[in-house]
Amino acid sequence: MSTQHNQEQKVLSAVPAAQPAAPAVAAPAGPAKSNRRVLVIAAVIALAALAAGGRMWYRSHYFVETENAYVAGHVHPVSARIAGVVTKVFIDDNQIVKEGDVIAELDPFDQHVKVEQIQAQIATAEQQVAQSDAQIAQTQAQASAAAAQVAQSEAQLVRAKQDAERYGQLYNSQMKAVSKAELDAAVAGRASAVADLAARKDSAAAAKAQISAAHSARDVLKAQVNVLRVQLKDAQQQLAYNRILAPVGGRIGKRTIEVGQRVTAGQQLTAIVQENVWLTANFKETQLADLKPGQEVKVSIDAIPGRELIGKVDSFAPASGAQFALLPADNATGNFTKIVQRVPVKITFKPEDVKALSGRLVPGMSAIAEVAVNQSEAKAAH
Repeated sequence: MSTQHNQEQKVLSAVPAAQPAAPAVAAPAGPAKSNRRVLVIAAVIALAALAAGGRMWYRSHYFVETENAYVAGHVHPVSARIAGVVTKVFIDDNQIVKEGDVIAELDPFDQHVKVEQIQAQIATAEQQVAQSDAQIAQTQAQASAAAAQVAQSEAQLVRAKQDAERYGQLYNSQMKAVSKAELDAAVAGRASAVADLAARKDSAAAAKAQISAAHSARDVLKAQVNVLRVQLKDAQQQLAYNRILAPVGGRIGKRTIEVGQRVTAGQQLTAIVQENVWLTANFKETQLADLKPGQEVKVSIDAIPGRELIGKVDSFAPASGAQFALLPADNATGNFTKIVQRVPVKITFKPEDVKALSGRLVPGMSAIAEVAVNQSEAKAAH
């Protein structure tokens, strides 16, 4: 046992003692590294802020942008021009139609009855005109007969005057070739001829007056016929309004018409949206100084991400959006607060670009419009 204990002590004594820990010479390097890291982070933040500020300045100086932009287009309401009951509908939702296509038909029975009624009235009036023409011809014949009788009476008056003069010469204080009775008969015949001539002339004048009256009556009847023909044309037009036609070509939207529905004149039945759309961008009034017609515009449509369209500034609205509001603000009141106004700017697209989207670009979509301005200054600086 003692021998074994002595061996263990020898082994333990042979193991070298552990060296004492070296003094922490690098202890002061910790705060230096921390300060350097803070400086690097601050420098990065400063550079990022400087870059962001520079980008903001550059974009504010050379670009004008707005998110208050919406796709606009021609939306044509289609309404009935007469009242009636819908018998046929030829359209469906979102269908493409051409100008003149039949959208729906109304029951034409009432208009047919009105057309036939007016046609009957025209036929009656034309018969009355024919009767008036016959009456005029008859009156003219009577006037001709009266004129002939006047000529006959004039001849008789000439003969009666000659007889009276002849008998007067044959019966006087110196010569009694004829009797007093014959002279009196000749004078009486002359007076009768004068009275008959006057009566014949009055009859001829009355016949001429009847001709004028007959002509006037015929003119009145002809005027009535013309009025009835105009009414017939209007009734036929009303009959044609039973076929509701597409006023323009485009796509059907907001369809509310159904078979059996009773519609009234002016009631909207559907709407047609044309394909030629544009963008209405509401820019701030402080952004308008650098905008000019013809400038290129980059447009991003929210509904078509990743697809950038190139437009062109077309024109500016004649007034701000507030002026077209239902209740414009009264700036003459005491509670006035200055607010930057927005002015609508029309931006047009190329027809081929709109056509390439196959109807995906529709009115009402939101968009972002960006206009590059002062580009000549930027090029000169480079």
